[in-house]
Amino acid sequence: EVDVTTMAPTAPMLVAATHKGICRLSFEEGEHDLVTRFPKAEIVADDGTIAAWVDGAVKAVEAPLAMPDLPLDVAGTAFQEAVWQELKKIPPGETRSYAEIAAAVGKPGAVRAAGSANGANNVAVLIPCHRVVRSDGSLGGYAYGLERKRKLLDKESGEPTLL
Repeated sequence: EVDVTTMAPTAPMLVAATHKGICRLSFEEGEHDLVTRFPKAEIVADDGTIAAWVDGAVKAVEAPLAMPDLPLDVAGTAFQEAVWQELKKIPPGETRSYAEIAAAVGKPGAVRAAGSANGANNVAVLIPCHRVVRSDGSLGGYAYGLERKRKLLDKESGEPTLL
């Protein structure tokens, strides 16, 4: 069972969770997108059960320097999970390259695979995939658009911005 709450803090945001933790944090998605991503899940409206997690997710987006410790329910391959753990080590306001992430997980030749693992992250911001850039410092890609990625990075570095 997946509880879902759609909110609009500074940007339209969807938060979905199982009884274990948040399984999806995305921008500008709706229930249809959730059903596509989790076809075997029973999607139900949140009855308040995940309210504290939703509040924490909103705070993570609005005040990333004070990232709350929220339970996550994400699963991937061993490599994806290693990459996601490495992403969580990147401090707010800093970035790492895809090559640095690949090297940090012991697979320096797997730069593209690190990028794919980054893109497979279901919980934007909570696993900060937006903090990964190309080796030349350019933004690279982001599922929710480069403008949003830039704004998230600016917010983390103390630049005033609206998401």
